[in-house]
Amino acid sequence: MEVEKVIIIDFGGQYSQLIARKIRELSIFSEIVPYFSNINKIIDEKPKAVIFSGGPASVCEKNSPSIDEKIFSCGIPILGICYGAQLIANALGGRVKKSDFREYGKVSINIKNRSTLFENLPPSFNVWMSHTDFVDKLPEGFLVTSSTSNCPISSFENRKLNIYALQFHPEVFHTDFGSDIIANFLYKIADCKKDWIISSYIDEQVKFIKETIKNDRAICALSGGVDSSVAAHLAAKAIGKQLICIFVDHGLLRKGEKEEVISTFSNNKDMLFIPVDASKLFLNKLKNITEPEEKRKIIGKLFIDTFTNEAKKLKGVKYLIQGTIYPDIVESGTLTSAKIKSHHNVGGLPDKLGFSLVEPLKLLFKDEVRIVGKELGLPSSLLNRQPFPGPGLAIRIVGHITEDRLAILRETDFILRDEISKAGLSDEIWQYFTVLPGIKTVGVMGDTRTYSELVAIRAVESVDGMTANWYKIPYNVLEKISSRIVNEVNGVNRVVLDVTSKPPATIEWE
Repeated sequence: MEVEKVIIIDFGGQYSQLIARKIRELSIFSEIVPYFSNINKIIDEKPKAVIFSGGPASVCEKNSPSIDEKIFSCGIPILGICYGAQLIANALGGRVKKSDFREYGKVSINIKNRSTLFENLPPSFNVWMSHTDFVDKLPEGFLVTSSTSNCPISSFENRKLNIYALQFHPEVFHTDFGSDIIANFLYKIADCKKDWIISSYIDEQVKFIKETIKNDRAICALSGGVDSSVAAHLAAKAIGKQLICIFVDHGLLRKGEKEEVISTFSNNKDMLFIPVDASKLFLNKLKNITEPEEKRKIIGKLFIDTFTNEAKKLKGVKYLIQGTIYPDIVESGTLTSAKIKSHHNVGGLPDKLGFSLVEPLKLLFKDEVRIVGKELGLPSSLLNRQPFPGPGLAIRIVGHITEDRLAILRETDFILRDEISKAGLSDEIWQYFTVLPGIKTVGVMGDTRTYSELVAIRAVESVDGMTANWYKIPYNVLEKISSRIVNEVNGVNRVVLDVTSKPPATIEWE
């Protein structure tokens, strides 16, 4: 069944994918395209609505991202967000100016005129701003619908043209009633239907995998994490025992994780499972490597080399299935957004892979992946496991990677997870782990001076990993964690807490 579509035109904003996720949460299919896409093709797809994303550029500058103005007269409802709002004002005869200061963070807006966007919402609430430019003068026929103390035009619209604009970001967690604003636009203005559900995505991907692989065989990069496990089960649903799942132990897993993965998947009769111990190979290649991007590239290449070597022992393998998800692609750099960091299953792939790549989860966010897994019948113990990066503990050790430092990190991470579980906080914290920053500090144990590793604790609350707030672990729990780490783990004499949110930091340290 063909479903309705909302197209997000991406101007390079870091939150563009959050817009897509918000729309999918409302059971409406969404697709992101770069701003330089052919506008006639966009119109020909007959989207129910078009949303202009934010972006880092300024419409006041030459050669800033723009759009074919034909989009404004085609009758499709349009919502501009941040840069998208300024683009609308500038393109249709308004005026955008640079401000003397940047408005960033939570700001209270006041509704000035009746708008369907703000229907059933309070007259004043907090929103998330992130801009330097501002709309100084509206195009003819537009109406101001809200303002802040520093931004007289924080939203505006032209109901006749079906064009709406928000200077703030409704898609981020920090904006009160952000989902309600987007829902009002999609349901009440664009008249969208709730006709996209995860089960339909599963059916489409199963059909796609069957039609792609046909009678050939595929290998799956199975790490035992949520993403690769869901990808494996989705592929198994499509091609059964044509799928061969290869688990590579790179020596960079958490304490007890290798044993758990082997125990879980070796007993699964629906797929062929091959464990490969490549820990010595990985650690040798990472010796004396300190630059994080180089670590990721090395690990990515070794993963692919290992799969290739294993596949050579098998017949008929032509495809590699990976659990790549949307945030992996976003943070590795897209056509319109800057690269933050490479992911092993994005940046580490060589030009000549040797297999055709199949990524059934690449359009999904982490929470959507878990929904797919639940639909496929995966156990909640696996689906609710906190995210763990493909490069593993390698990117939680700043500087040199050694057996001794890995042992310290494994033990400190285990203690953190153990105490978080005992405190009943496992379901409240989205991700939590320890880091070795590569700093040694002076300490005293008994009557002896020590000069040992510093360990950092990282704990965040998030929905999708695109934004995150640092989690306030209770002091009494932190005290237990710190006491156990310095008393039980040799080589550590100090514990600190990371209290930075994302942005400006990333969740992982490297």
